Amino acid sequence: MRHLPDRREFLAGLCRCGAALAASWWRGGIARAQGRSPARVVAQGTRYVSEMDRRLLGAFLEHLGRAIYTGVYEPGSKLADPGGFRTDVLREVKELGVPIMRYPGGNFVSGYNWLDGVGPKAKRPTVLEKAWNSIETNQFGTNEFIEWCRLVG
Repeated sequence: MRHLPDRREFLAGLCRCGAALAASWWRGGIARAQGRSPARVVAQGTRYVSEMDRRLLGAFLEHLGRAIYTGVYEPGSKLADPGGFRTDVLREVKELGVPIMRYPGGNFVSGYNWLDGVGPKAKRPTVLEKAWNSIETNQFGTNEFIEWCRLVG
């Protein structure tokens, strides 16, 4: 029967492994191995491989900083349309021609419940947004994202 190490044996072996790697790094072994030949990349701008499928490229909206509130959505702003969407941002995103837009994006997605962003805004819950440790009012939610996408095209 094969011997499996207990916790102490495992940790002792792990420490020996770490010490060996540290000693190798300290002596410059890792740096020497990586520095033997320079790396280079060659880009051939005239070489045609195939037509690029535009559906491969996309973007996302994330509740980071001011990307949503005061970014794409700012009710009451002189730059906003009647729905609260910033017309200057709409114009720029339309010009980019982004074929796919994802919402929510980034870390915000891990705690987002799409149901919190539908229905009348007055009835939407205000929740603690755990990715950025902030309060999420859900005033820009699933409904607004869909409407924003329709406006962007």
